Amino acid sequence: MIWGIFKRDMCHATRNVIAVIVSMGLVVVPALYAWFNIAASWDPYGNTKALKVAVANNDKGYKSDLIPVRVNVGETIISTLHANDQLDWQFVKSDKAIDGVKSGEYYAAIVIPKGFSADMMTLFSPDIKHAQLKYYLNEKINPIAPHITDQGATTVVNTIDKTFAKTIAQVGLDLASSILHYSQSPQMAEYMRNLNGNLTTTADTLSGASQQVTSYSQLLGSANDIVDSTGKLLASATKAGKQAQNALKQGKSGATSLTSAGANVTSSVNTTLDQVSGAFDQVAAKVNKAFDAIGKGSETAASQLATLSEQISSGESLYDTYITSLNHMRESVEQLPDSDSAKQALLEAIDREITLLEAAKGDSQKLAQQLKDASTQVTQDTAAAERSRKEILNRITSAKQSISNVRDDYATNVKPKIDALASTVSTLISQTDSIITQLSGTADDLDDVTGDAGTNVTSIRSTLGAIAKKLDSSAATVKELIAKLETGGNAGDGNSDGGDGDNDADSGESDELRALATANASTLSTLISAPVALHRVSVYPIANYGSAMAPFYTILSIWVGAIILCAMLKVTISDREKAHVLGLGDTLPRIAGPSGPGNASRWGLRLDHEYFGRYAIFALLALLQGTLVCLGDTYFLGVQANHALQFLAVGWLAALVFSNIVYTLTVSFGDIGKAVAVVLLVMQVAGSGGTFPIETLPKFFQMLYPFLPFPHAIDAMHAAMAGSYGNEYLLDMVYLALFLIPSLLLGLMLRKPVIRLNNWVSRNLESTKVM
Repeated sequence: MIWGIFKRDMCHATRNVIAVIVSMGLVVVPALYAWFNIAASWDPYGNTKALKVAVANNDKGYKSDLIPVRVNVGETIISTLHANDQLDWQFVKSDKAIDGVKSGEYYAAIVIPKGFSADMMTLFSPDIKHAQLKYYLNEKINPIAPHITDQGATTVVNTIDKTFAKTIAQVGLDLASSILHYSQSPQMAEYMRNLNGNLTTTADTLSGASQQVTSYSQLLGSANDIVDSTGKLLASATKAGKQAQNALKQGKSGATSLTSAGANVTSSVNTTLDQVSGAFDQVAAKVNKAFDAIGKGSETAASQLATLSEQISSGESLYDTYITSLNHMRESVEQLPDSDSAKQALLEAIDREITLLEAAKGDSQKLAQQLKDASTQVTQDTAAAERSRKEILNRITSAKQSISNVRDDYATNVKPKIDALASTVSTLISQTDSIITQLSGTADDLDDVTGDAGTNVTSIRSTLGAIAKKLDSSAATVKELIAKLETGGNAGDGNSDGGDGDNDADSGESDELRALATANASTLSTLISAPVALHRVSVYPIANYGSAMAPFYTILSIWVGAIILCAMLKVTISDREKAHVLGLGDTLPRIAGPSGPGNASRWGLRLDHEYFGRYAIFALLALLQGTLVCLGDTYFLGVQANHALQFLAVGWLAALVFSNIVYTLTVSFGDIGKAVAVVLLVMQVAGSGGTFPIETLPKFFQMLYPFLPFPHAIDAMHAAMAGSYGNEYLLDMVYLALFLIPSLLLGLMLRKPVIRLNNWVSRNLESTKVM
C-alpha cells in the first residue's frame, strides 16, 4: 500500500513540465537560502576597510626644558593611521568629522584635543593628567558597525600607548648611551681627577676639624675632673649625713617596733601558757576517767581517748601562734644597728625560746599519738592498756614541765633584755636627731652648687662629642665616594686588576650598562613598549567566518525546506487516489463514509499506510534538499569540511527529522500545524546558539536549548567540519535521531483522537471562502 501511494505520487509529480519545474524549485530554493546567507557572511571582518571613520587632529604639541625637542603625539597618530588599512580613515577638520557622524557619512569619528600631547607629558610632573581622545559614534546606522569601529578606536589607543612607551624608552636608552660615551672621554677623565683632588682635600679638612673638637672636649674633661673631686667630697659629707639620719630613723622605728612586739609577745606568752597548762590538767583527769571505764565498756574508753588525741592535736596551733609572735619580735630586733652590743644577745635569747617551744610542741604531738594508739589497744589487751595509761600520764607531766621551762626562760632572759634595749635606743634617738637634721640641710646646699657645675661641663662635652662624630662620619662618606669614583674610573678605562669583590661588582655593573647602551635601542624600546606577545593556538580551527556560520544557515535552510514542502504539497490523500491504490476504480464505495484519513481501512488501507505512503515523497524531496545544500556548501562555496561524508550525513539525517516533524504537525493539525512549525523555526533561530553562545542568551532559551533539534544538528555539523572530541559526533547524531520518536508517536497514534476535530476546523476555514 505504501509503495503504491508513493509510485502514484511520483507519477503525478513528473506528469508535466510545470510539475517538474516546481519539484526542482522545492529542492533548489532552500539551498539558495543557505548559500546566499553563507556567502554574505563569508568574511565580514576582513572587509572593514570600506567603513569610513573620520579623524581630526587639533593637537598643539608640547615642548619643555626637560625635553627640548617638540613632541606632537597627534601628528604621530595621523602618520600611523595613513599606513593603516583596517578602516577607511578620513582625515578632516573636527567640525566636519562630528557633522559627518550625525549625518551618517561616517560611522564614527576620533577627535584629538588641543592639549593631548601636553596631558601625556604630565607623566614627568607631580600633577598627572589622563590624556583622552574624543570618540563619536553613530549607533543607528548598523548594529555591527559600532563594534567594528570600537575595535578600530581601541587599535588607535593601543598604538598611541605603544608609540609613547617606545619613544620614552628610546630617549632613555639614547641618554644612557650618551652618558656612557661622555664618561669615557678625556674631558670626563680630567674632571674626575680634579673632583677626586677636591674631595680628598675636603675629607682631610673634615678629619682635622674632628680632631680639634675632640681635643677641646678633652680639655673641658680635665676641668670637669676638678669639679668632680669637689663634688665627690661634698657628696660624701651629704651621704654620711643621710646615712646617719636613716640609721637614727631605723633605730627609732626598731625601738618602737621592739617595744610593741615585746608587749604583744608578753601578753601572748601569758595567755598561751596558761591555756596549755590548764589543758594538760584537764587531759590528765579525762585520761584517768577513760581508763577507769575500761571495765565497763572498752568501746566508750576508746572513743574518749580518740577524742582527747584530737583535742591535743588541735591545740598545737597555740604553739604556732607563740612561735610566730617570737619571729615577729626577732625581725624587729634585726632592724637595730649592728653596733649595738645587746642586739646579738637578744637574738640568741629569742632563738633559745623558739627551740624550747618547738620541744614542747613535740611533746604534745607525741602525747596525741600515744592517746590515739591507746584508743586502739583498750579494746584488745587490758594489761597493755594499763601500761599505756602510765606512759600517757608521764608524758603529760613531761609536757607540763616543758611549758614551765618556756615560761621561766622568757621571764628571766628575753623580757628584761627587750625592755632595757628599747629604753636605751629611745634615749639615743632623742639626743642626736636635731644634730643630724642640721647636717643634712648644710650638705644639701653644698651638693646643689657642685652638681650644677658638673652638669654644665658634661652637657658641653656631650655636644662636642656629637659634633666630632658627625665630622668623622662626613669624612668617611667623602672617602668612600672617592674610592667609588676611582673604582668606576678604572672600570670605565678597562684597567681594573680584579681587586676585591666590590671592584668586581662595580666592574660588572659598568659592563652591563655598556652592554645596554650599545645594544639596538629600537629593538629594546619596542620590547619595553609591548613586553608581552600573544601567541594564538587554534583548537579545531575554522578557515573563515563563512565556514563558522555555515552549519547554522545550512540547518536553518533544511527546516525552511521542510516547511516549503508542506506548503506546496498535499499531506492528505484524496478518496480517488485511495480507490486507485486499492484497485476499486475512481471512487470508494459509499460505505466508506466522508472523505478523510482512515476511511478506507476496511479495504486494507490503514492510517499508517496513508501516513508513510504520502510521507515518502516528502522524505525523497527533503533528502534531495539536504544533499544539494551540503554539496553546494562544500564544493561551490568552499566551506571547510574535514570529513565531507560525515558533513553530508548530518544533512541527510536533519532533512529526514525536520521533514517528518513538519509533515506530522501538518497531517495532525492542518494549517495550524504549519503555523506551529513556523513558531518552532523562530524559537530555534533565537535559541539554538548558532550565532551567539547559549550562555549569553536569556535563561528561558538556556533551559529550552537541550530540547530543540537545531543545536544537536549544528554541533554534529561542526564536529564533521573541524573534528570531533571523543564520541561527540555520534552522540549528537543519536540525539538528533531521537526527535523522530515523538514525531512518529504523534503521527501514528496520538493524532487519531483529533482527526474529527481537525476535519471540523478545516471545513469551517473553507467555509469562510478566504482561508
